[in-house]
Amino acid sequence: MKALPLGILDMSPVLESVSVEEALQQSVRLAQMAEEQGYERFWLSEHHDMPGLACTAPEILITHIGAHTSTIRLGSGGVLLPHYSALKIAETFRMLSALYPGRIDLGIGRAPGGSAHASIALSGNYLEHVSQMPALMQDLTHLLQNKYEIEGGAVHARPIPAQEPECWLLGTNIKSAGLAAEYGTGYVFGYFMSDNDGQKAIEHYLEHYQATSLQSHPKVMMAISVICADTQTEAEQLYEQWKSNSQAPGGSTDEIPAPIVASTETIIEQLQQLQIQYKTDELLLICPLKTYDERIHVYQKIAEANQSVSSISLL
Repeated sequence: MKALPLGILDMSPVLESVSVEEALQQSVRLAQMAEEQGYERFWLSEHHDMPGLACTAPEILITHIGAHTSTIRLGSGGVLLPHYSALKIAETFRMLSALYPGRIDLGIGRAPGGSAHASIALSGNYLEHVSQMPALMQDLTHLLQNKYEIEGGAVHARPIPAQEPECWLLGTNIKSAGLAAEYGTGYVFGYFMSDNDGQKAIEHYLEHYQATSLQSHPKVMMAISVICADTQTEAEQLYEQWKSNSQAPGGSTDEIPAPIVASTETIIEQLQQLQIQYKTDELLLICPLKTYDERIHVYQKIAEANQSVSSISLL
């Protein structure tokens, strides 16, 4: 049994009544732990006007965390493309790639990222903008391949780094999978948000993938909510405590898939079964627990279990 390629998707939650300043520093702390424990990626989400989530600009927090880490890949999960100019996003993430060579991932989302009023304040008519997602994806990927033109004139997203950011599209359906396949990006299925049609979406992506100079072959990640403890009983107690004390962002915890709840003895096996079932290359983990120490403890337990699997396989 081989160790799994694992990453963390952090939403920079404001927990335990701390300030937003402290919540953002907890994201730095989590990223440093992830690097120390062998996680391969650390991604940050983008949300707007949500009091329980502190990160509205993942590109800024990536810059700060990049200065406080050395090797782990850093990315957005994701920048909400319908709200922005493709050129500005390409410039921003090329700048990050020049600052942190070989470490930057550009994860793109198509969700509004907040309430209807927040979306209007951010960019106007969101529904109109999201309908333009195919054109925005084409513009963005063309900019990252230095083949973008407007009115017959070439436009380059500068600076042009030695290593481009890895480009990924996040989604939960066949439409998003199709866009990722058509424009030659990686695909991240948000299993923690919806477990409907996951296999169909990933199969559609793999079947229809078109190689580009950005990426020669399809790459699949799946984002999964997890709770882990030394024993199954302890893990289930944490889960029940979370269910009884929390509301998921935007609604009841009953509206989203339940986390994977497992002991350190079985967590890697369960994650590997999902990886095989969904044909994913990597997994992004989200721990929903409501204290910072509990969350870090879960990620540490999973990393230790993963490293243990790797050690056993070498014997």
